[in-house]
Amino acid sequence: MTTRPVGRALALVLGGVLAASFALPAAAHGIAAVHPRAETRALFDDEAGGDANADDPAIWRNPADPGRSLVVATAKQGGLRVYDLDAKEVQSLPAPAGPGAGDAPGRFNNVDLVHGLRMGGARADVAVVSDRGNDRLRIYRIDRDRPGGPLTDVTDPGARPVFAADQAEINEQATAYGLATWTDRASGRSYALVSQRNRTRIALLELVTTRSGTVDYRRVRTLDLPSSFRLPNGTTWAPCAEPGELPQVEGMVVDPANGTLYAGQEDVGIWRIKADLTGTPQLMDKVREYGVPGTYEETTEECTPGTDPGYGGRYLSADVEGLTLVTEPDGDGYLLASSQGDNRFVAYDRERDEDNAYEGAFRITAASAVLDGSEVCDGAAALNAPLGDKYPKGLLVVQDGQETPGDGDREATGFKFVDLGDVLHALD
Repeated sequence: MTTRPVGRALALVLGGVLAASFALPAAAHGIAAVHPRAETRALFDDEAGGDANADDPAIWRNPADPGRSLVVATAKQGGLRVYDLDAKEVQSLPAPAGPGAGDAPGRFNNVDLVHGLRMGGARADVAVVSDRGNDRLRIYRIDRDRPGGPLTDVTDPGARPVFAADQAEINEQATAYGLATWTDRASGRSYALVSQRNRTRIALLELVTTRSGTVDYRRVRTLDLPSSFRLPNGTTWAPCAEPGELPQVEGMVVDPANGTLYAGQEDVGIWRIKADLTGTPQLMDKVREYGVPGTYEETTEECTPGTDPGYGGRYLSADVEGLTLVTEPDGDGYLLASSQGDNRFVAYDRERDEDNAYEGAFRITAASAVLDGSEVCDGAAALNAPLGDKYPKGLLVVQDGQETPGDGDREATGFKFVDLGDVLHALD
């Protein structure tokens, strides 16, 4: 779950109160449910639990032995976790500390993969992570059978902050946040698209390998999405938030076939953008709360919503969170989005020729008394390829923002593993 100490007013109030009062489309009544097949061990965001908080997953397919594929997932201040297909942890990597005692510690937010990155005359798969605490990217080489664990840190020591000018700015934490990778098929160059926390900016960074075998990055360009919007009634609307905060982007994914970036501006909707950040962004779909005014209350650190003018979308409830693609060889498939405010996953047609039309929705609900579903989901990743006998039709991994580990009142998060075949059947 995307949680800020203050300023998450739309998620806390509009997403809870308004989502319950908005009339859902007919397709949402009797919505399909799918059940997880496995879950990771709960992570606890407290000192005893290592300040770990599940956030965003990525699925790495082992081409030599698909049944031994891996899930790489962020745990915020708890660093990275690597799981096998049984959802069992095989490696834990800490986030790096801040440079000084009073500086913000490392905090891993989002992760994505690059396949076949050229490194030292060979090619390797790497996991790219946004380190929100240090405002940097961290890059990890993937070697399934390496002694000590499959991930090795290959980040260049000289890697610079993504957005901040100095450590003082980094400590303010308007830093690297959401992340998606993209390899341009025309040039073969690989990039990371990184959003900025509490801002509307997205940066395009080219990944650059060095002679010493490390990976650095350089900024190509940035793009700023709107922070306020002109409504049909002639008024201007901006999502309610703590003063000084702008509507940020977190969930992002790039369609490799056509270089389209889909970016979820949490309290606004889903944007369709060229992955090289040129051209004009298009707002593909809006959240239901789009256009609803709100008044920020300093005492409660929440927003009080006003009257809905009726300009919002039909399918998404703020926040828009994890975005992932279910690809098919013929170009068909789905764009999946986590509708965090009502615990649903919304599916859109992957094909731009179909204007990414709405295709349906589903929920991930409890499989048993001990294996619960997914609520207030943040990150998600899908892979439409066989993964051995366990997931012969592919895998969907989603964050569960309200894990129920049976450990008193401790807040816990985790990841659920869902058979992608079940999801496709539910959408069909």
